Amino acid sequence: MKSTIVTIGDEILIGQILDTNSRYISQALNRIGVVVAERTSIGDSGEQIVATLDRALAQSDVVIITGGLGPTKDDITKHTLARYFNSELIYNEQVGSFVEQLLSRRGIAFTELNRGQAMVPQCCTVLHNGHGTAPGMWFERDGKVVISLPGVPFEMRHLIDDSVVPMLQERFELKAIVHRTMITSGIPESLLAERIAQWEDNLPQVLHLAYLPAPNIVRLRLSAYEVEEQSAKELIDSEFDKLREIIPEAIVGFENATVEELVHRWMIENGKTLSVAESCTGGAVASKFTAMAGASAYFHAGVVSYSNEAKRDILGVDMEDIIRYGAVSETVAIQMAEGAKRAGGSDYAISTTGIAGPTGGSAEKPVGTVWFGVATPKGSFAVMKNCGTDRQQIIDRAVAHAIKLLYDNL
Repeated sequence: MKSTIVTIGDEILIGQILDTNSRYISQALNRIGVVVAERTSIGDSGEQIVATLDRALAQSDVVIITGGLGPTKDDITKHTLARYFNSELIYNEQVGSFVEQLLSRRGIAFTELNRGQAMVPQCCTVLHNGHGTAPGMWFERDGKVVISLPGVPFEMRHLIDDSVVPMLQERFELKAIVHRTMITSGIPESLLAERIAQWEDNLPQVLHLAYLPAPNIVRLRLSAYEVEEQSAKELIDSEFDKLREIIPEAIVGFENATVEELVHRWMIENGKTLSVAESCTGGAVASKFTAMAGASAYFHAGVVSYSNEAKRDILGVDMEDIIRYGAVSETVAIQMAEGAKRAGGSDYAISTTGIAGPTGGSAEKPVGTVWFGVATPKGSFAVMKNCGTDRQQIIDRAVAHAIKLLYDNL
């Protein structure tokens, strides 16, 4: 069964607010076996609402709309839906009484505008909104369903969970949608696609593969739509088992697994400790570890040595080497890692020093050049990578590269 999600509001189109509603609704629908065919945002225009509904109902069995249900003149969704379904607005006593009580508890007068919130199309089924003044509305025509919900995120979420999902499950015979995601690291997307091409070509027709790249990782998601749940899960597991034999060195885990979690577990299980020295990443590497509960068992210190003087005074980097080779160099990266290891009294340390831009690059060291140092009980070394051209992209990639480099050498 297919669905379309429509968010209404000029504030979404001009970028004033983020559309978090569509994401929540999509996740809820997927969990119960409803395929989301399209998500779209439109302005506060009756003509746009009508045109979008016509198009959505031509391709979907369910259309869920959020937004435009407030008491002011720019909120036109309810009036447009009444006209669309050839219905008149009537006063709903239960909604009116609840709105009056809700406003009274907040010390707000029950005005004519607020009373208008209880006016609903006569043909709809009212969905009780226990957290706001605008009720949800359920319409049916020719076996298809249109659901209108408030745009306020927490009100929408309660209505989805408490009313919409149970009613859809009761109204339709739904099959399952199954997704599972394998996390890989260390192989770029294009090379990964070449490595697993034969496996991909031989996937059962019911399974759909998606590549989802991010800094230093590629997520491989297998999906099966409108299937018997248990058999689909077993089929996906068997295909991922085959993939383990093809790229065993690249597999990090499943779903939301991260390389830093692997380092985290390894450090705790092996009783080892870690320190970090950062320049261009500005503490972002350290924050990946300290964000995880239990990091105090192994994380000893993080130093953001942004200036050359800090590299010298805190980490013991030789200023003559900085002058001779530059702060972004192999020797400085190694000395930073060794200085962090020494200062933190840890078993391992990693360092980053690079040119995040947009200025500061040269022909020899363009923007995006980053050196990574690793200090271990067995010795120290450094590697260089170009991490892109955009400042935030460079920082994100540098963080991912640093952690993966450490993991590869544990």
